[in-house]
Amino acid sequence: MKAAHRSLHLVALLAAGLALGQSSSAPPPPPPSRAERAAAPSPRSVELKDQKGKVVGTVLLVETPHGLLLRGTLNGLPPGTHAIHFHETGKCEPPFQTAGGHFNPARKAHGMLDPAGPHAGDLPNLVVPKDGKLDFELFAEALTLGDGPNTLLDADGTALVIHAKPDDYRTQPSGDAGERIACGVITR
Repeated sequence: MKAAHRSLHLVALLAAGLALGQSSSAPPPPPPSRAERAAAPSPRSVELKDQKGKVVGTVLLVETPHGLLLRGTLNGLPPGTHAIHFHETGKCEPPFQTAGGHFNPARKAHGMLDPAGPHAGDLPNLVVPKDGKLDFELFAEALTLGDGPNTLLDADGTALVIHAKPDDYRTQPSGDAGERIACGVITR
């Protein structure tokens, strides 16, 4: 009877541990080592200029364990909704066609609303208020500053481009986003 009672207590304790999300078989993973933290790519600052060469913003690209965090400040852009994308070439010669198409190493369709998409460089639209000033944060899960096919730091770099119109998240190849109004180069 005592053995059955002990077994029942053991089962109850194990069930309580599992209900709390604890596993009896594996300890939690250790935090990243100092070497692993030091190996993370350094943040990159991207200066955005309009077609006349005026600085209209900066965006800090920060590598995270889950993708790329963008922290930006814009000033002097026209109010309204604007598409923002990473483009495949690190060149920003007005009217910024030198930046090429959207960054798309997996050769997917454009747009978050397209079942065959999105491009790795597709990002959510920005909404610039009437005063033309905007602080924003975006997250790009598919991108990295580290090594690999989705690195923004490939041989010819990449560009961050803001468009005149919003991205409709569906139209091929670039979301009907209109003219390129600001551009910043990202290189090693």
